[in-house]
Amino acid sequence: MNAPHHVIGPINLGNPKEFTVSELASLVIDLTGSRSRVVHRPRPQDDPEQRRPDISKANDTLAWTPRTLMAVGLRRTIEYFQKLLSDQNLRESIVHDRRADA
Repeated sequence: MNAPHHVIGPINLGNPKEFTVSELASLVIDLTGSRSRVVHRPRPQDDPEQRRPDISKANDTLAWTPRTLMAVGLRRTIEYFQKLLSDQNLRESIVHDRRADA
């Protein structure tokens, strides 16, 4: 958002540390205390082999590199949504919006 005007196009801000979807799901389950279970299904044909984004453009153009560990970022995200969901007015608004969309 605050990039210089000469920067054009999308810039990947992903994490170059590779991990599996199963690892991510297990971590989310652990951090949330969920009783959910990971279910393994056959991979779709167009599913990429490698999930390791190239962030060289972000580094070269914006001098950006990730500084937050995945587990820390997930904890912060989970806490944020738990706080939102604990707000009764917000919960009622979400329920109302879902009923309106149905």
